[in-house]
Amino acid sequence: MTQPQPTKTRRQKLEEFAAAKPNDPFTLYALALECANTGDSDAAIQHFDTLLSMHPDYVTGYFQLGQLYMRLSRHTEARQTLTAGIAAAGRTGDAHAAEEMSAAIASLPAGHLL
Repeated sequence: MTQPQPTKTRRQKLEEFAAAKPNDPFTLYALALECANTGDSDAAIQHFDTLLSMHPDYVTGYFQLGQLYMRLSRHTEARQTLTAGIAAAGRTGDAHAAEEMSAAIASLPAGHLL
């Protein structure tokens, strides 16, 4: 009689997908979000950084990373990330995303200007 295989977590499945297709932006994005949602902020930041270095116009990556930095009270990094995201949104013509990131920047404490 064989032992049942333990069920893989969503993160483990995404890590396998990312290993199989390391250049797929959606897989990197999903993995970063999963890490953020499960409380592994360091891994989430690492995956977002990888995503954005490989795919600098992946606008939602900037927004989600900026939001993560905001939740971590890392306001300077949030502002820098969201500002870069606004530039990416400008390159891709995503005015809605640019507006959302501008609103997020406006909600940051004033003492954290660049």
